[in-house]
Amino acid sequence: MSRARSHQRGHVYRKGSFWYLRYYDFEIQEDGSARKVQKCKQLVEFGGEYRSKGAVRVLADEHLAPLNNGKLSPASTMTLNKFIEQKYLPYVSSEKERSTYAGYKNAFQLHIKKHGNIPLRDVRTLEIEQMLKAIALEFDTAKTTIQHDKQFLSGVFRYAKRQGIINSENPVRDAVLPKCKESEDTYAYSLEDELTMIRILPEPASTAISVAAFTGLREGEIRGTTWESYNGNELRVMKSVWRNDVKAPKTKASKAPVPVIAQLAKKLEEYRALCGSPKTGWLFPNSVGNPRCLDDLARDVIRPALKKAGIEWHGWHAFRRGLATNLHQLGVQDKVIQAILRHSNVSVTQRAYIKTVDSDAVAAMQKLENATIMQLEADDKKNV
Repeated sequence: MSRARSHQRGHVYRKGSFWYLRYYDFEIQEDGSARKVQKCKQLVEFGGEYRSKGAVRVLADEHLAPLNNGKLSPASTMTLNKFIEQKYLPYVSSEKERSTYAGYKNAFQLHIKKHGNIPLRDVRTLEIEQMLKAIALEFDTAKTTIQHDKQFLSGVFRYAKRQGIINSENPVRDAVLPKCKESEDTYAYSLEDELTMIRILPEPASTAISVAAFTGLREGEIRGTTWESYNGNELRVMKSVWRNDVKAPKTKASKAPVPVIAQLAKKLEEYRALCGSPKTGWLFPNSVGNPRCLDDLARDVIRPALKKAGIEWHGWHAFRRGLATNLHQLGVQDKVIQAILRHSNVSVTQRAYIKTVDSDAVAAMQKLENATIMQLEADDKKNV
């Protein structure tokens, strides 16, 4: 038979110019056990309507109410830092992608940990806003970085609520981002720049950029592309590689096939012949047969060559943005572009629509194929 929860009123007293409340609460120890401890809470400054103990009793009862009605669990006394380190990050490590875990851990170590020595139950929207403002001032971060920190913290408190550790509203939800510098505009390669890169770069860089520019695959998906996933007409995204971790794409939308335009098909066949006509294996293996690190390829081969040609390198994702921009300029509908890039969307309607746009996606890529032919012809005329 469970013991009935005791109702406590605490002891209200005045010391100097403030009213205080002394009461008992439970704290989680290092071994995970709960220990009853005495605590003291500063309630309000003496004066005005708070001159009598009876007037202050209302504030004391409000503070003790969550303890008396069972809404606060002993586990909620653990600090934000301890909960993230002992509970949330292990959960992310076991349930999310390794890249997601690495990003969350980095955000915690770099930004959050300095401000996280506060019990979970005491974190309000006010504390979240103060924390985000302090991070923005200390690191002079861009708005997107602060947005990521807020999303991370929101995930922390959602998990704490799902675990029954806190029973209140998520304090991050209504937090307003501090004023901080705007993020720099992201870059999208033009079709002209992409064709120039493909022409001047040696293999395998030239073909890797062709795949990036004409399919919109993410960097990890390019690394994970195999000859088995290519049938001459489309590339099926079956694997993605992050560092040494090979995994399947994380969403159903990401696994959708990508149409291959004629110029890319020709490039892939020439590259296959150069590699000895393999039927299986990675498209871009390193010297020991594992997926090649494309960042190393960019550093060692692509950047130096582009610097000589007067073209700035903006990273692999700029090709993905470039494909979206080029298709948009050709008049392709945004929802069709979304299907080609295999973006997931929180809207069920949007996801259902994607399933019906296969023919539209092929037609859109045909437009890109025709535009590429025209650009190549224009380049040839310049070189005459």
